[in-house]
Amino acid sequence: MVERMTIDLDAIEATRQRLRAEHLRPAGERPASTARGLHHTALISGDVERTIAFYQGVLGFPLTELIDNRDYPGSTHFFFDIGHQNLLAFFDFPGLDVGPYAEVLGGLHHVAISVEPARWEALVARLTEAGVEHVVHSGVSVYFRDPDGARIELIADPLGEMYGEHVL
Repeated sequence: MVERMTIDLDAIEATRQRLRAEHLRPAGERPASTARGLHHTALISGDVERTIAFYQGVLGFPLTELIDNRDYPGSTHFFFDIGHQNLLAFFDFPGLDVGPYAEVLGGLHHVAISVEPARWEALVARLTEAGVEHVVHSGVSVYFRDPDGARIELIADPLGEMYGEHVL
């Protein structure tokens, strides 16, 4: 049996308050970001065709390109359009046993993708129809795992908002 640590929630909240006071500036006082946006996030695919069937077929994210992965001979780098000129990308590594998906410190926890509320409802239904286990949270988020185990969230909140809070 795994023993759980006792967490001091009051101390954690006090730390958040301190961090807000020291680092968080009101929107009008923040400098502009040095970045233009997220070009792509790259995940690992165990099977290119299965990944395409899931992301394009179930979720409706159009496949935009398949190219050679310059870093690993025989590997494919492929991309899906997730809106606003953002891409979700994948690599496969044929012949290399990368093992099963694992959440590790410094690794991916989840990818959250904003979708219109009406589309969100339809996608939750498509996940159900496809037999994909999922959990709906707060009536606007659905969490599930892709075919390789990566945790994905579809959120009906607008970009820059989360559960009624402005985060941008």
